[in-house]
Amino acid sequence: MAILIPAFYFDGKTSRRLTVSLTVEGDIALVTGEASRTCPLGDLRVSERLRNASRKVTFPDGAYLEIRDNTAFNAMLKTTGHQDSFVVEIQQSWHGALVACALTAAVLLLGYVYGLPTAAKTIAHALPAQMDHMIGHETLSVLDSSMLAPSQLPPAQRDAIVKRFKSLSPPRKGTPSYEILFRKSKVGPNAFALPSGQIVLTDELVKLVNDEDAVMGVLSHELGHLHERHLMQRILQSSIIGAGATVLFGDVSSLIATIPTIMLDLKYARDAEREADDYAIEMMKANSISPVMLIHTFKKLEDQSSKQLPYLSSHPPGAERMERIRDAQ
Repeated sequence: MAILIPAFYFDGKTSRRLTVSLTVEGDIALVTGEASRTCPLGDLRVSERLRNASRKVTFPDGAYLEIRDNTAFNAMLKTTGHQDSFVVEIQQSWHGALVACALTAAVLLLGYVYGLPTAAKTIAHALPAQMDHMIGHETLSVLDSSMLAPSQLPPAQRDAIVKRFKSLSPPRKGTPSYEILFRKSKVGPNAFALPSGQIVLTDELVKLVNDEDAVMGVLSHELGHLHERHLMQRILQSSIIGAGATVLFGDVSSLIATIPTIMLDLKYARDAEREADDYAIEMMKANSISPVMLIHTFKKLEDQSSKQLPYLSSHPPGAERMERIRDAQ
């Protein structure tokens, strides 16, 4: 005797609900009751199996059945040879769901550690120079209107610094074009490179290190950032991480989503600082300047770390940097 599965029938055009029964004879599905029709099993689409939701059988013309007895329907499907997909089977198993979550986490972690830096570096080097110039000039404009002021160093001192650095031989080929700009800072000693090629050196940092060789080390470090296009990489990485966090947490959790963005980007910033340190060490050694001058600079900056200098916020810990510099001599 054929099994009759109770269901509701909707024609897909109106909201009218009809009470029907579904049965299978051979390769044909039969609907009887307040509506009647037949359809080959191969033309029907069966919704995924969910623990507490009614299953749905859809006809080619958009009409569908809402099954009222999932247990009996699942038994009927087995007699027809229907099999749920692998994903559906996993969804029904706590063990499978946990394994899937672990694999997803592993893929995200590997992508963050290896894939994201590589992708950001590749994209950063492929972007047109116009993009770098636009971002750099806009950034400098904002900083000049909020955190920076015209330099008060004597013009002769500024000219001497620029002339000395221009005379140094870069350690690698493909040195980017750059311009050294002097500014007075409202937030203390600092130096940074913009993607447009400007290296900004503050009066406070020049006075703090009080040594021209040390200033050459700082400028070499910032030139290393330009050479590797680190700022563009950070911008790209932050954008990708932020977009991914938004997808994962949703717009309503935008505050939470910013936490991983900040934490992950800090890690990448420190990696970039180490690369810039290595560049500075190479440049100083190539021009017979002792890398020890970098150690002196970091010590002076670290002595004022209680003031939360922005120069230290994204740089590796002082002790670690000093040890790496000593090892490189």
